[in-house]
Amino acid sequence: MKKHFNIIIAGAGGIAEAVGLLFMEWSEVTPSLFIGNRTLSKAQKVSRWIEEGSTKKGEIKAFLLPENGLTDEMQKLFLKGDIILDCLPGSQAPKIAQFAKDYGMHYANLTEYVDETEKIMKLASDAKTGFVLQTGLAPGYIDLLAHGLFQQFCSDYRVNSVHTLEFKVGALTKHAVAPHYYGFTWSPIGVATEYLKDTIVLRDYNKTTLPSLSERATIIIDGITYEEDLTSGGAADLPDALKGKVGILDYKTLRFPGHYAWIEEQINTTDDKSTAIQKLQHKMEIAIPHVEDDQIILYAAVEGKDIEGVLRRREIAKTILPQKVGNHKLRAIQTTTAAPLAQVAQLLLETNPHGVILQSQIDPIAFLKGNFITRVYG
Repeated sequence: MKKHFNIIIAGAGGIAEAVGLLFMEWSEVTPSLFIGNRTLSKAQKVSRWIEEGSTKKGEIKAFLLPENGLTDEMQKLFLKGDIILDCLPGSQAPKIAQFAKDYGMHYANLTEYVDETEKIMKLASDAKTGFVLQTGLAPGYIDLLAHGLFQQFCSDYRVNSVHTLEFKVGALTKHAVAPHYYGFTWSPIGVATEYLKDTIVLRDYNKTTLPSLSERATIIIDGITYEEDLTSGGAADLPDALKGKVGILDYKTLRFPGHYAWIEEQINTTDDKSTAIQKLQHKMEIAIPHVEDDQIILYAAVEGKDIEGVLRRREIAKTILPQKVGNHKLRAIQTTTAAPLAQVAQLLLETNPHGVILQSQIDPIAFLKGNFITRVYG
């Protein structure tokens, strides 16, 4: 980055602290960070944590970001802010995006929530600043990895369509015990939501909607057996961008064998469908522990015929482990989610685009070579 930037981070959870630390440590020019949260003490705690963790000195300030309304302090900060990074729950995304538009800031978020994403696309369609949506790990990095794989395959084999494009991510623990074979490494509400909302896929080259958890299969990655199943949100806008070019496209979540069967039991004992997400979240939180020592497993593959009719397949698999950044050790879910968000922020600040930029519109080759991405994903 060529000049100083004021970066506002909305939220004070694990991803907010990680993206703040990544900026302090890995940015070419140390930015000023402003951490906002509905609980001021939490924002102050994250500010101190970043300050203690960084080997570089820079301005880090906490501010109150109430659920409703706009304080005088927020107005002053927003007027000097260059970008707002939305690390709040997906339900808050349209509100934070509106602030970005009203105060002329760039905006990037992480949410896999589809309805909220559509709302932001409408409000930002005529914005003077850039809005990049769904830019974490999945949706986010995995979509760019898959899109890059598709483009390279078509270029190398001189074709313009493929049979299959599949991409999968698992935020997992190192060990898993019965009956649930799982440990929480990120938001329980996010897990419950992706299990129960419908997913958008390509089937027979056409876009369609399928229920999540409706296509379970077994996959072996680096010699380890996992179960995969459809979950919502992870495909971002690739079904729209690649319809007519890819026969079968889907995003699936990776889990240890046995987990999905246990989840199905919990869902089947819930009568009221209108509160199913909250009830599944509650049942999971009673039984499943939160685990600090995590790993991210990701896999993408493209399969199709080359120009001579020979069936070809290309695959990429990675395992990302916790990593030391500055003086702190970050969990794998933190670095893998925060690095794409930071990379997108750098893209917005350096190129100054306007309106909505979707995952399929970002150049995957350049993005995957970015300085934040390569330090985490290699």
